[in-house]
Parts: sequence; structure tokens; C-alpha cells
Amino acid sequence: MDTADDAGNSTEPAEHILQELRALQSPNDAIASEPQQPQSEREILLSSLRATPTDPEGWNKLVRLAEDSGDITRIKEAYDGLLLVYPNTVAAQIAYVNHFINPGQYQFAEELFKRFLLSSPHVDLWRVYLSYVRRINSSAQARENVRKAFEFALNHIGHDKEAGDIWVDYIRFIQQGETPTTRDEQTKMDQLRKVYQRAVQIPLENVEQLWQEYERFENGLNHVLAKKFMAEYSPAYMQARSVLRQLQKHLGAIFPKNPSPSLPIWLPNRPKFDAADRALVGAWKGYLRWEESNPLELEDKDKSILLARIRGVYRKALVRMRYFSEIWYMAYIWTASAGTQAQALKLLKDGIAANPTSFVLNFAYAEALELEGAGSFSAVHELYTTFLATLRADLEQREEALANTSGELSGSQDNEMPDASQASLRMPNGFNAHAADEKNPARKDFAERRREYGVVWIMYMRFARRAEGTKAGRDTFGKARLDKLAPWQVYEAAAQTEYHSGRDASIATRIFSKGLEIFNNEAEYVVRYLSFLLSINDEKNAGALFSEVSKTFPPDQARPIWERWARHQYQYGDLATALAIEKSMAEVYPKDYPIKRFAQRHIYDGTDAIAARDLGFAYARQQNQPQNQNHSQTQSQSQSQGHSQNRELGRSETGQSLKRGVSPERESGYKRRDRDEPGYKRGRGASPAGREPRRRYDSPHGSAGAGGAPGWNDRDGGSGPNRGNKWGAPPPAPPQPAEERVQVPNVLNWFVGALPPAASFDGPIFRTDDLMQVFRNAVIPSATGPPRIRSPPPPPRGQAGGGRPPPDYGPYQGPGGGRRGGRY
Repeated sequence: MDTADDAGNSTEPAEHILQELRALQSPNDAIASEPQQPQSEREILLSSLRATPTDPEGWNKLVRLAEDSGDITRIKEAYDGLLLVYPNTVAAQIAYVNHFINPGQYQFAEELFKRFLLSSPHVDLWRVYLSYVRRINSSAQARENVRKAFEFALNHIGHDKEAGDIWVDYIRFIQQGETPTTRDEQTKMDQLRKVYQRAVQIPLENVEQLWQEYERFENGLNHVLAKKFMAEYSPAYMQARSVLRQLQKHLGAIFPKNPSPSLPIWLPNRPKFDAADRALVGAWKGYLRWEESNPLELEDKDKSILLARIRGVYRKALVRMRYFSEIWYMAYIWTASAGTQAQALKLLKDGIAANPTSFVLNFAYAEALELEGAGSFSAVHELYTTFLATLRADLEQREEALANTSGELSGSQDNEMPDASQASLRMPNGFNAHAADEKNPARKDFAERRREYGVVWIMYMRFARRAEGTKAGRDTFGKARLDKLAPWQVYEAAAQTEYHSGRDASIATRIFSKGLEIFNNEAEYVVRYLSFLLSINDEKNAGALFSEVSKTFPPDQARPIWERWARHQYQYGDLATALAIEKSMAEVYPKDYPIKRFAQRHIYDGTDAIAARDLGFAYARQQNQPQNQNHSQTQSQSQSQGHSQNRELGRSETGQSLKRGVSPERESGYKRRDRDEPGYKRGRGASPAGREPRRRYDSPHGSAGAGGAPGWNDRDGGSGPNRGNKWGAPPPAPPQPAEERVQVPNVLNWFVGALPPAASFDGPIFRTDDLMQVFRNAVIPSATGPPRIRSPPPPPRGQAGGGRPPPDYGPYQGPGGGRRGGRY
């Protein structure tokens, strides 16, 4: 029992138990051929647990049935099966051991202790062990065995906050020892002193009681030595007492007092990653980092104590948070830095056994094995093969569920694909049909998981090329091509790798071309293929690709393809070609404003001078930036300068949104008629795909006919719904009343001036109209008069979501809304 660190985090049952479990899980064919009898409750429960092993309620029920039967064989099978799925579950271990702490069964009890103790971080199990040792060593001659058992236990869990009673029991055990000679008495006093000095430096629940006992002990022996020892150990005791208070705060958040009153054996559930789970993970991470920070301020000579303490904490965390991969990864990182690599690898292996679909654990294990050298490469191949098979089985189940719920997985748009023979090789509309995904969350989830599945193939190809050369990487890609669930990202990654690693553009082009045969309905894949051809200056094939595929997509899906090709021609083509492309785009997208396409020709590296200066978006942004003054400067100015400057600051700050620029309507004194005159506003019905956001190249004043200046569409001969005449002149705007100035209290001016810049805000965005309505209808009682009468609610905002969406005054960022990562 001296190799505690080698035990890892799992408890392995004996071989004969494993054989019984295999026999239980693999029914005999001869028995299966006989006429089936009605299954008992236990058999039904076993079948359910084989299908869903992580079922806490099912395991508790199985244990209860075994306990009620009184059959020791069934009891063994139930507990062994439970502990195989939930290792180091202390309640199950104690209940299991208690069945065999009887005369005649001590041998099996000792076998269980050997299996459980070395990897268990729980004080309760060690209490049972000490009680067992004292029971079988009750004679005076066996006191040395009991003393060794106490030392063995305290070396493993003596640092635990809950181990205070074990320290007290050890002290009482030493005090009860007989001392026939003076030398024996002195030895006894030395032993007690050492135990007290060890205990009072640990943040135990009863550390104050132990300190008081230690003071009485030393004072009873020698007052001079007592002062010396008290002065020496008092700082460590005070630190332990302070750390205990912090420890109690941490543990209170992660160990609920009664986590599952309905289940006698607490077992961890699969995470839902809801708010409660995220809070629990955050509490554990904070606690683990706190323990790693050495709050007891132990010196280097006590490093072994610190490592034992942190190791025990991580073991507890892995029992409680068994299905949270992040905690396993934290344990691996710490163990790799503080322990041996073998222990760290075992942690990853155990973590993958608990979380076979964990990306972080599988990737970390693969890298760790790769670093070990060529001897471990076969293990990496086996790891990736198993990981892919696990994810593939899950994807196939989800694919089948989608097919059962929607009739066919492809959806209605699959009929439009030019190559219907490839329909079985891909998930149609899996990556770019956002509207369909929003209507079908299950399909969206499937598409995301399929992309993640592709990442595993890509990492596998990277490993093979890194470790075993180009041929191994190509062989791995060949396996991926045979996988019908491999997404288009696998093809792109293989092509880019061939080009950048092998400097062979022809092989990369062939890979892209093969991928196009399968993923010709994926607009994003076409864009990546087109961008690659342009990047290697293969404009001939790029033009042929664009001509071939641009008309096979609906206009809304083809826009990225058009814009990528147009962007290249704007940069490197002649003006006639650029104008020809614009003409073709105008036919495909007749609602686009001409100035938008014109501005796209004059953008470089994201700089859109037309939007910024000619359309005024830069000025709107500048007006939206609050004055960068810190708290003290604002406060001093509010006290020294006049009220007029503060009122002006308040007007400039409070009259605008913290997220968007000031509307030019407000700057020009124009008041929105849809807010002040309900009769003027036209209600709009909801479009099938949701409300379309305002185009970036709409006029800042709104489109013609809405009470503002004419839009670009009207100016250039477009057909707006409310054109004033055939020349596109807008109807004359009705006279607007002067804007009423509001005096803002000085304290609000100071408060607004102290706020951080709007650009620093990264939280949720609220509709200002709705927020102001809440403030407007709030009843705030006054201390000097009757409460204000609630103002009447504002007029209805119209149909389909209420009113037009807030305008977007950010500069035009080209295709993709700023997602483009390249320069062009």
C-alpha cells in the first residue's frame, strides 16, 4: 500500500468479477434459443443499464434490488458494475465493504480495501479502514499495527479538512499507550508532540480545538519549552485557521449539503451545460486554482505535503465532476507539471474512458503519445480510429432521427442539386442553409457536429503527415474520402496542406476538384475553391469555375461567390471587366443600390472612404464617442466649471445610444414620424425568412417617402415605392417643430461623463425604445409628494415584430459582413 500515486483514478475489479460481468453482458446463445420467459425487474433494469450505463437512478435501483434479495452474488455484481462506471464512489465502496467486515469474510474485505484505498481521496472510507484495523488488532501486542495504519491513513488524507477526528483518534490512541518505564513515557510525549505539531498546521475543522489541547499539553510538561513551541508554531496555526475560513467558502459552493436526498448513493450526472452547470464548473476551477496557489504558504521543504494536498483535491474533483472534460484536462496539466508523465497519461486515459467523445482529452492524449516518439505512433492511430468511430456512431443515430422526423434528411432544396447521384454522400444544406437551420434546430445541431467530426479527420491527417511523412498523410485523407460523413472542410484542409507543405498546386487543385463533385451545393466550399485558384494566379480556371457554379445557386446563396469574384476583378482587372460584372450583379440583385457596388470597387483593406465621408458614417461614429475623461477629472470639472457646460455634456451623452451612432435625423432636427405620428407609419408583414436588416448603403436619412431625404435607389433611377415624380424627386417634407431642449440635473451629467467609451461595451444590446418604455411606465414614489401618475403607453409599433429595426451605421465591410479574414 505504499504506491498510492500509481493507482490512478480508477478502481479495477478482480479478474473473476470481470468474467462474471462479461458473462452477464453476453447471454448464452443456447439460453437465447429457448422460449423466452417474461423478464424480471432486475433483468429489465440490467438491459436498460447496458444501453445507458450513466443512469444514477437505475444503478441505485439495481443496488436496492440486490440488497433486498440478500444474495451475496447479486450484491457483488451490482456494486462491481456500479463502481466500473463510477470509480471511487465512496458511498458505494463503504456499503460494499460493510457486507464483508465480519468474521470469516475478512479476506475479501481486505481485497476490497486494496482495490479502493490507494486511489480514494475520501476520509469516510479511510475511517472504515481504521475501524476494521482496530477491530482485528485489539490485543496489546498488535498496537504497532494500529499505529502504522494511522500513519498510513494520515499520510494519504491527513491534509483533508474532514480528517480532524482521525487526528484526534490518533492522539487518543497514543495517550492510551502503556509506559512502564520513564524512557517509554518520554517516547510517548515525543510522539504526542510531533502529532500535535503536524495537526495544528493543517486547516482542519477542529484545528482550534487541537491548538488548545496542544497548549495545555506543552504547559503541563514545561512552561519554558511551551513558550518556545507556541511561538514557533503559532504563525503556521494562524495561517491554517485563516485558510480554513477561505476553504469553507470554496467548498460550500461545490459540495451541497444534501445533493440528492432521493438517492442513497450519490452519482454524477451527464452535464447539461446550463447556468447551474457553468456555475459549478466555475466554482471548481476557482477552488482548484486556489489550492494550486499554495494558500498555506508551504516552503520548498514541505513540497511533498503541498503536492499530496493538491493531488487529493483533484481526485475529489474527478469523482464529483467525472463528466466535465475541462476538469480532467486541468488535472492532466497539473500532474504533467508536478508529477510523472505516466501518471498524466493515465489521467487522460481514464478521462477518455469517462468521456469518449471529448475533443480536448482525445486531442491532448494524441499529442502526448506523439511526443513519446515512434513507438507510440500506432497507439495514436488506434486512438483516432476509436474516436472517429465513436463520433460516427453518434452522427449516424442523429442522421437517422432526422430522416425519421423529416421524411428525408436532405430537405426540399436537395432536389435542386445538379448531381443527384451524390445525394447519399453528403448532408445537403448542412453548412450554408442558415434559414433552414433556424427552422430546424436538430439539423443545425447535426451540421455543427458534422463540422466537428471533420476537425478530427483534419487533426488525424496532420498527425500522420507530421509523424510519418507525406504518404501517411495522403493515406489518411484517402480513408476520409471513403467516409460519407466527412464534410467539405476535410477536402479543403487536404488541398491547402498539399499546396503549403508539398508546394504542389496541381495536386491541391485536383483535390478541390474532387471535392466539388461531392459538395457542389456548398457555396462556402465554392468560395474557398475560387479563392485558392485566385491565390495561385490560376485566373483561367477560376473564371471557368465562377461561370460554371455562379448560376447553379439561388441568388441569396450565390452572393459570396459573386462578391469574391468581383473583389478580385476590382483589384486586378480592367475597368471594362469590373463594369461588366457590376451589370451582371445588377441583374441578379436588382435591389442593390448602385452606390454600394460603386463603393465596393473603391475599398482597400477594409477602408471604405465613401461610406465614412460621403455618407457620413465616420461623423456618426465620432459623435457617438463619449468624452474620454476619468472619474476624477469629470468630478473636478463638474465642481469648478459652470452648469452650462455640464448641461451641454449631458445633452450630447444622454441623447444617443451607447452602441450605435447618432441618427442624422436627430442631428438635423428631424423627428421620426413613425414614433410621433402613428398614422403616418405603414405596418409591414413579416417575411418568411425574418426581417431583413437595413442595407449599409441606404441613405442615413432613410428611403424616399419615409419623411427623409431620397435614397440612392431613387436618385439613380430606382423604383422606390413612394417616388415623388418620374425624376425621382422626393415629396416635400412637412415642417417639423423645433426640438425641445431638456435640462438634465448636474448629477446625471457627472454620471454620464464618468461612463466608459461605448466601444468598450460587449454585453447584450437592448432596444432603446423598449427600455425607455419601461422607464416611462415605472412608478417611482416621491418622498415629498404623491406618486407620479403613470403616463399612457406609446402607440402600437406595427405588425410583425413592431417597427423597423434600428439602422446600422457601421461602414460597409464587403461580402460576409466583416467575416473575411484575407486582405482582399
